[in-house]
Amino acid sequence: MTLAYPTLQQMRNELRVGEEFLAKYNRPGPRYTSYPTAPVWNDGFGPTDLESAFEQAESAKTPVSLYMHIPFCESLCLFCACNVVIQKNKGVAPPYLDVLKRETERVSRSISKRRHVVQFHWGGGTPTYLSPEQIEDLFEFTREHFQFAPDSEIGIEVDPRVTSRAHLETIRKLGFNRLSMGIQDFQLDVQKAVHRLQPFEMTRDLLSSARRLGFDSINVDLIYGLPYQTPESFAHTVDQIIGLSPDRIALFSYAHVPWLKKQQGSFIGHLPEGMVKFEIFRTGLLQFIEAGYVYIGMDHFAKPGDELSLSQQRRTLHRNFQGYTTKAGADLYGMGITAISGIQSAYAQNHRDIPSWQKAVEERGLATMRGYHLSEEDRLRRAVISRLLCHTVVLKDEISREFGINFDEHFAEELRRFEPFCDD
Repeated sequence: MTLAYPTLQQMRNELRVGEEFLAKYNRPGPRYTSYPTAPVWNDGFGPTDLESAFEQAESAKTPVSLYMHIPFCESLCLFCACNVVIQKNKGVAPPYLDVLKRETERVSRSISKRRHVVQFHWGGGTPTYLSPEQIEDLFEFTREHFQFAPDSEIGIEVDPRVTSRAHLETIRKLGFNRLSMGIQDFQLDVQKAVHRLQPFEMTRDLLSSARRLGFDSINVDLIYGLPYQTPESFAHTVDQIIGLSPDRIALFSYAHVPWLKKQQGSFIGHLPEGMVKFEIFRTGLLQFIEAGYVYIGMDHFAKPGDELSLSQQRRTLHRNFQGYTTKAGADLYGMGITAISGIQSAYAQNHRDIPSWQKAVEERGLATMRGYHLSEEDRLRRAVISRLLCHTVVLKDEISREFGINFDEHFAEELRRFEPFCDD
């Protein structure tokens, strides 16, 4: 089955909504990087449960995806809801890296060399908070302990404000082939409000350097719904992004959670809401489509020839804790504070603070704080949600065969509740 992408005019028509429609559906919801979502995971899931998942994965002989969490940032971006450690003193990095290596070595003992690493991603925080030498040391240590596939996707998140030419040269030399740059917005009043001053020229120059070094794919992150944004101002940022011609674009909705992240309290009274926020999203989406990008879904765009677009066409696209990915079927092993693993029918998350994580690694080698065992029903619903998000369509016969059910009978109540959505 080949996907038929909607035309620009079809998208314009579909995005013509009124206040009443928006009020009806303007509800907070998960991004579904997992199902069940993290809030229902439980503290009773520990290292022993994760070890059992390791054993299941070995029996299944599935490929491997690795995630490395580097939590440090030099300053706090006020919109950020990630688990970060703000520290200008770079002396905090070496002790963290020592423990990270211990955890990496322990995880590697549960993965045989016949299972190849097909994806390796560094996130944070700011991975380029580390020096080029520290990045090289950690990368080489990891390569010594795992068997990498020749065509592995190896990606890293970079902050243009702290990433040097030496950083780019080092990570490219090591074999990193994908970059993701945080941008959010180029407008000065927005940048001041969120405490992230990042001139357009700085980003342009770093992206140009990355192009010359031959990275396979460059992604940029944007956020809509930030303080002082307007449809007109964000349209200008989008025009600048289109001029930079990244391979992929992530367009995230700002999540306002001041009860969890107190620094966001300064935004109150300055945030675009309701129809204004929707118009910011609508404007950006249509600009990217008009510029030739494929709307992958949810929050991602890609050039037609990018592997993400091709994977969607082949129906091999997948969604995990890093968003959309082309590596369907790989088990994800997360290392570092707050890192998440998704292995077979289990999810696991590490301790969120460095002392607790370090203590757990030193005592057990693993630092699992909580997790979740998926039931067969969970796996079924996860598959349906994944197909909707990745392919925009669910083939009922396919799901019925895969899980041994009658789709219409099994989801009779859900299909009934879905009818108002179809009417709208």
